[in-house]
Amino acid sequence: MRKWREIFGASQTDVAKIMGISPSVVSDYEKGRRTPGVKFIKRFVEALIKVDNERGWVVCKELIKSLNLNPEVIIDIRELDKPMNLDTFVTLVKGCLLTSTHSQKIIYGYTVLDSIATIQSLSGNEFWQIMGLTTERALIFTKVTTGRSPMIAVRVAPVKPAAVVLHGPKKVDPLAIILAEKEKIPLILSLASDVNELVNSLRTYARVKIIV
Repeated sequence: MRKWREIFGASQTDVAKIMGISPSVVSDYEKGRRTPGVKFIKRFVEALIKVDNERGWVVCKELIKSLNLNPEVIIDIRELDKPMNLDTFVTLVKGCLLTSTHSQKIIYGYTVLDSIATIQSLSGNEFWQIMGLTTERALIFTKVTTGRSPMIAVRVAPVKPAAVVLHGPKKVDPLAIILAEKEKIPLILSLASDVNELVNSLRTYARVKIIV
């Protein structure tokens, strides 16, 4: 924890203020006097990201470069204000579910990708790096024509998203739906009028941006 706090150039006071705790509590966790749970770690990471946000995303931009990812590929990536069930998420993206109902799916965040930029600029390994950021999150592809290519990419990736959203196609390729069914991944067609409407709708329920 201390290592990452120092990487982000944040003081214990900076982090504690955002988390709503005292600096001594942060110190206790860093020195091993307390054992952090998953929820605490999540809040700690969000605090670091908020500090970086206030400073112009200096560290996050460098982290993106270290992953060799093209920032133009990622339109938006955020955590939801609170976990959301699939039905609510479908409504949020103005979508319709194309696969069998997966009512137990919970969405914790989302990643919005420019599918054209993704295909043109990312290697398979780079795409898999992005997929690694989407566990228990929705992966949203924009500027899609049929949906076949995104679902083939998801099918061969080692890490799977909680759901896939397609924005753009007038008709989804049946193969995309078949692949989603085989992987047990909810496939959603967003009917938002444009990308801005889709992203703005998502942001109303997002707490903090993860990457620019």
